[in-house]
Amino acid sequence: MRLPIIGRLKTPRNPEFVISWQSRIRHLGDTVRLFVGLAVLGALCLAWTALALPLLLLLPGRRGELLGRLGIVAGFRLFIGSLRLLGLYRLDLSALRALRNAPPMVLAPNHPSVIDALLIIAHEPRVSCVMKTSLRNNLFLGAGARLAGYIRHEPPRQMIHDAIAELARGGIVLLFPEGTRTRRAPINVLQAGVGIIAKNAAVPVQTLIIETDSPYASKGWSLFRAPRFPITCRMRLGRRFEPPADARDFTLELEAYFRDALAGALQNQWLEERSGSRAPATIGEDGLRAQ
Repeated sequence: MRLPIIGRLKTPRNPEFVISWQSRIRHLGDTVRLFVGLAVLGALCLAWTALALPLLLLLPGRRGELLGRLGIVAGFRLFIGSLRLLGLYRLDLSALRALRNAPPMVLAPNHPSVIDALLIIAHEPRVSCVMKTSLRNNLFLGAGARLAGYIRHEPPRQMIHDAIAELARGGIVLLFPEGTRTRRAPINVLQAGVGIIAKNAAVPVQTLIIETDSPYASKGWSLFRAPRFPITCRMRLGRRFEPPADARDFTLELEAYFRDALAGALQNQWLEERSGSRAPATIGEDGLRAQ
């Protein structure tokens, strides 16, 4: 006698349900990888802090600065290697190799993400970064930054004086002309610091064009909030300007150049989505702002 087959349970296939779970699993994996990467960065910074604190007393002056910068370069290169190994970033930084034989100059990049400075500093120990005071006092970065002789961004007169002195010693001063991370596409209104320093130090300004397809670590985005990985980030050297004769006119010219150079940048899409529109300010041939 045949026994009746008691109903086989069939799981309904709901595409939205499957996609939802796949997205959650992917996001969990991205979050885990992100926290591993940040843990690597934190461990490297704390280890260097433990070494830098006594070195501040034992090696004052230029010898300490050189050792401090070499230590930071080594640590940041290890971190960049971990970003690649974990599949967090696809990086094209080959243009930065040109900094090794560059003359004293102000390096002026746009600034879409907090990681920009780290990627640049990792390629050349002659680079002295203009840092916010809060970062110089930070547990993870402060001791190393002070040992390396990085420049405090305030008060402004002291910052300009220290940057000119660094350039006179043959260094490269890294200063983001926006003064903060980019908020609107393609670039914020620029500040005059780059032009003032370059004019008084009689050095050129080398622009650096940074593109990224992700808003991760941009203004308002927490370091601990995972985006979709991998992130594409690429840098290329832009126009090199001769030492300016007038800081104000130069700032207008520099902003116009960046707006043109970043017209098709990867970050414009998510910047425009955030702000709702393009930045209204433009600069015409006469150097005046138009709305």
